[in-house]
Amino acid sequence: MQRFGFALTAAALMAFGVAGCATKNYVRTQTGPIIDHTDQLEQKTAANNRAAHDVNDRAMAGIAHAQGAADTAQTSAQAASDAANTADTAANDVAHRADSLDSVVKGLDNYKQVAAVSVTFGFDKALLTTDDKAQLDSFAGSLGSAKSYILEVTGGTDSVGSAQYNYDLSQRRADAVVQYLAAKYGVAPHRFYLIGIGKDQYVASNDTAAGRKENRRVQVQLLSNMNGGAPAQGQPTTGQSSSPAGQVTSSPVPE
Repeated sequence: MQRFGFALTAAALMAFGVAGCATKNYVRTQTGPIIDHTDQLEQKTAANNRAAHDVNDRAMAGIAHAQGAADTAQTSAQAASDAANTADTAANDVAHRADSLDSVVKGLDNYKQVAAVSVTFGFDKALLTTDDKAQLDSFAGSLGSAKSYILEVTGGTDSVGSAQYNYDLSQRRADAVVQYLAAKYGVAPHRFYLIGIGKDQYVASNDTAAGRKENRRVQVQLLSNMNGGAPAQGQPTTGQSSSPAGQVTSSPVPE
């Protein structure tokens, strides 16, 4: 009987074990597809999220590019507007200068020379020497008694160097003389008439050192209105200088 009891117990345990295994297999069989489906959904969700982020990134990049293009277009439009305004201002300025110069030229026939001085410069220099200043000081003594006058300041150079460089150099030399007379003797800016002629008009031969020195000069002429009137109407408040092509432009008088 005891043996029979052990056998019966063992059989029961085996039956329970077989039943337990069958249950696990059943559960695994039933839940496996659900787990697989869930994993697939998660993967699709992750893929959709990545795609959404990618679309958003491209959209933001497109917006940034469009904004940059709009800003560039606005900047270009502003630059074009500024350029147009500058051109308009320059055109008006040129017209004003032309009118002013016309008034000056019409009145120049009434001016006669009453005094003159010429100062020379070192090679490629535009600085007044002590001797130059002494000559200008002596010349300035005539200004006190002059009435309705202008000062014609003509700068020149020797023949060494290019034409354009010498035009600029002759202008700087004339400016140096104007600055000295304006600063020391209070000559009003509108009384100066500046001309930079470069090497176009020489007063001595450029074949010798002495001749080239004479050509490196600035000549100042004191011109007085013989009619006794005021200086030419419309005369500009800046000196006038002729360009290489003969076109007259405005040159600010140093103060």
